[in-house]
Order: sequence, then structure tokens, then C-alpha cells
Amino acid sequence: MPVSSVRPFIVSVLLIIMAATVPMVSHAQDNRVPQWLQPHVGLNDGQIAPVVLARARAHYQKKLRSGAVKNPCYMAMDATRPSATPGGTVSRRYYIICESQRSFRAISSGYGNGRKIPAANFSNGRQCARNFSNALDSNLTAGGKYVTAETRTSFKGFYSANGQTRPFNRPFLVFDGEGETRNARDRAIGGHQAAFLRWQCRMKAPNSAYANAAGFVPFGRLVDYTAGRSNGCTTWSGADSADVLALVQDNPTTLYIYPESKDINAVSKAVQSGRSPAQDGHYWNASCLAEIGAPKFWPKRKLEPIIKRWRKSLPKSPRQELPICN
Repeated sequence: MPVSSVRPFIVSVLLIIMAATVPMVSHAQDNRVPQWLQPHVGLNDGQIAPVVLARARAHYQKKLRSGAVKNPCYMAMDATRPSATPGGTVSRRYYIICESQRSFRAISSGYGNGRKIPAANFSNGRQCARNFSNALDSNLTAGGKYVTAETRTSFKGFYSANGQTRPFNRPFLVFDGEGETRNARDRAIGGHQAAFLRWQCRMKAPNSAYANAAGFVPFGRLVDYTAGRSNGCTTWSGADSADVLALVQDNPTTLYIYPESKDINAVSKAVQSGRSPAQDGHYWNASCLAEIGAPKFWPKRKLEPIIKRWRKSLPKSPRQELPICN
């Protein structure tokens, strides 16, 4: 090879070596938990379990590298944790992590309450979740990977607060899932404030933009169920909901919910074999595992036919109108 060609050749070889090695170093750095974040990793209330953080970070970093998200923060949820601590305070099982800002926040969150129907009981208690599913109309939480999407706001009715009558408009953050959670939109799965309006009567309000053709709007009592159960969605307190929605407004990010079906099945198998899941390298919150005995995942292919048959068996009841408010 001529001397004049040696230097370009060496440079080309160096560039090839750098291109091959730099991504490997980058991935290694991605996998290391930053020192500032390490005190927040653990099994105590307000901490995030190692496996939940590892999967949430991996999901976020993959979407970040692909350009699917640009938000500096990502989110995670541990649905194996209880609703309340032994001291009676609200348990924190939802996490908002902003590594570039060295910010970690743990807040409360609800999980799916499920259903109890004649053919199957897949309902959950108030303290701990035993049942999980990705089936339509199951009202259950499905663990896995999500990306936040658009926010939709719906009018629920009017209620009284501090002597004033106010409309309750509840924003709903849509989740797009992948893998077992890819039917999240079909299931109307997302995040919203843990509150609903228990209708009591029809209020005459002909000048209201929310009035129906007859000039009435629903009126009721606002019910807060922070950290309780939901219809399968992720729910937060009013203040936390506002913060989450502001974080992802026009700037989507990732959400990872633990456990997935593989985790549920592995823990259940260990329990049924008389072993501790931790001995087999599997994680579940200890207090909730003691309460539920063993978790169960209901695959949609098995549960959806059961729910459909139950729906068809229900008698048709005439639509009832609310009484007029006094």
C-alpha cells in the first residue's frame, strides 16, 4: 500500500472501531443507576423496587433512542404494593423520575377493581390486587409497557363545593400499549383523577353549555377514591393528576407498570410449590403476597368469552331518568 494511502486507511479503521465501541459504552452507562437515584431504590414505601426501575428505565431509554419520546422524565407503577401503609397513610406506588433533573417523586395510585360475576370471580380487594388481565371489560390492571398519548376531557355533571355549584370536567390521559397491552385504547385504559360524580338528580340549567335538549344537567356528589380501586385505569389524587397531565402535555413519555403476566405466573408457580418467590429471583410486595396468597393473570383469550356471555345474559332494563332536583 502506498505511504500516502496509509494515513487515510488508519483513520478509517479507527472510525470503524469507534463506531462499534461507542454504543456499547453508552448502553453500559444506561444500565447503571445514577448515584443520586440509588437511595430511592428499595422495598420501603416511597422507594421503587429494583426490577421495576430497571424495566422502566430500559423502556424509556429505548423509546428515547428511537425518537418516540423526548420528555426528560419517565413514569412507573408497582401494582403489587398495598393501598395503605401499616400506619394507615396512603401508600406510594407510582413514580415520576427525571434523571437529568435528579428528581424522583413517589405518589399514590389506584389499580383495577375487577368484577365478580356468576361464572368467575376476578375482583380485587381494597388493599391489594390479586387479579390482573388485559381482557376487554375486565376492569383489571394489565402490567407492561405504555406510552402516554393525547388527553381527553369529559363533562361528568355538576356538584356543590364551598356553597357554589360547579361543573366537574375530568381529563383522561390515553395510554398506548405494546405487546400484551397493545389493546389499551380498545379497553379505554389511561390515567385520570381518582374522583367520580355520583348522580343524584337532574338540575334545571337551560343556559348552561352542558344542558341537554330539555335544559337539564346531571347533579351529584363528588366522590374521591384516591389510592383505591378503579375500572382498570391508573388513578391519582387531584393535585397529582394535574402535575402528571402538565408533565406530558404535548410531550409524551413512557410508563411501565409492574407486574407483567410472566411475573404473575412465575410468582404464582413459586407460591404453589411452597417456595418464596424471592428464592426463585421473582419480586412481589411481601405484605400483599401474604394477603392474597397467590396472584392470578387472566389472559384475554380466556376471560373475554366469559365476560361476553355474562353481558348477553343480563336482562334488558328500561332506561330510568334521574328525579328533578328540588
